[in-house]
Amino acid sequence: MPTLSVFKDVPLAQKIEGSLLKIYKQDDYPDKFFLAYKVCMNKEGHPWVSSVVPKIRMQISRDPSLNYEYSPAMGMKTFIQASLELLFGKSNQAIAQNRIGGLHTVGDSGAFQLGAQFLKTWRQNSQIVYIISAQKEFHGLIFQDMGFVVHEYSFWNSSKLCIDPHIIFDVLEQAPQGCVFVIGNLSNCKLTHNQWVKLMSIMKNKQIFPFFDIPSQGFITGDLEEDTRFLQYFLCCEFEFFCSQSLSRNFGIYDEGVGILVVVALNNELLLCALSQLLTFARSLWLNPPTMGARIITTILRNPTLQEQWKLSLKRVVENIMLIKEKVKEKLRLLGTPGSWEHITDQNGTHCYLGLSPQQLEYLVTKKHIYVPKSGRINFTCINTNNIDYIVNSINEAVLFSGS
Repeated sequence: MPTLSVFKDVPLAQKIEGSLLKIYKQDDYPDKFFLAYKVCMNKEGHPWVSSVVPKIRMQISRDPSLNYEYSPAMGMKTFIQASLELLFGKSNQAIAQNRIGGLHTVGDSGAFQLGAQFLKTWRQNSQIVYIISAQKEFHGLIFQDMGFVVHEYSFWNSSKLCIDPHIIFDVLEQAPQGCVFVIGNLSNCKLTHNQWVKLMSIMKNKQIFPFFDIPSQGFITGDLEEDTRFLQYFLCCEFEFFCSQSLSRNFGIYDEGVGILVVVALNNELLLCALSQLLTFARSLWLNPPTMGARIITTILRNPTLQEQWKLSLKRVVENIMLIKEKVKEKLRLLGTPGSWEHITDQNGTHCYLGLSPQQLEYLVTKKHIYVPKSGRINFTCINTNNIDYIVNSINEAVLFSGS
């Protein structure tokens, strides 16, 4: 009698990402370029790793005193404390008041998995989530899978070719009372003082719960404090909030997938209750988080000399990104490429919008073998001295031949 598989009715899942990279790898054209990598790339076209990391990784691997027992479900306390101080500052009053805490999370989406589970259980009166960021975020799927009603928006205004802060206010106006508001790359919006006051006033009045995403602190402006300054505004106005702090990209340890879920409460008693429930969820999700990435980060952040070296390596990356953007803009100007290209240098961070139409983006992929996402948001660290002329000339061609 044939054995029936329990998987016989299971279809292949729809691919979320990777199809563009697959097509790129199958392309045998010699001058092909992929500008959609998630990770930061170095000048040689390889994933960037902070210069401090390799020697610390080697040092840890050779340390005979290390204990390789399972880590606590909460994670390494020294790692959590160092991460919180990086995010809020070492002398932050809210940390001193013990109303900020965190849990070590796994992967770039671990904090959202943990936070969503908590909100699903303990905020049952509002199961509506608004997500606004510079791009479509994968954590929207996490909330959807848990039964939340999810609305997603982008800061990018394709008609004005800018990160438009007015979009966040339009979204806030339509957001219902008590919803969860997930915000990514907020420091990119460059809000004025009055706009910050207005934003927090609306959120307070509507009792909206903020859930911030900090995927790469230091890669926006090159200044670690400046990239997260907006968090201080919310602390001063006594907001309670969650924050996903990923630390894989800004140290260049992408394979470690390390970060924390930050919890800010009104007082220590409320914080301890929230952390205790989150700890229960963490035990069911991964029980014991891995420690290698956490050890690397903690070692660097706890040593003033190493921390300064790491900060310098971040600053060099940001300076190189700014230089590449300036070169791309200037080369397009010299070619007489139609349109304004100021938006390229107006945007901060590793990933920015080119401001091209769908037809122009398609031209780059099919005619010039330059692989860009359909959103037009590319990784500028993929552009270097070896490929910049080809890429710029191809953009010029796309604009001239495809029209606007």
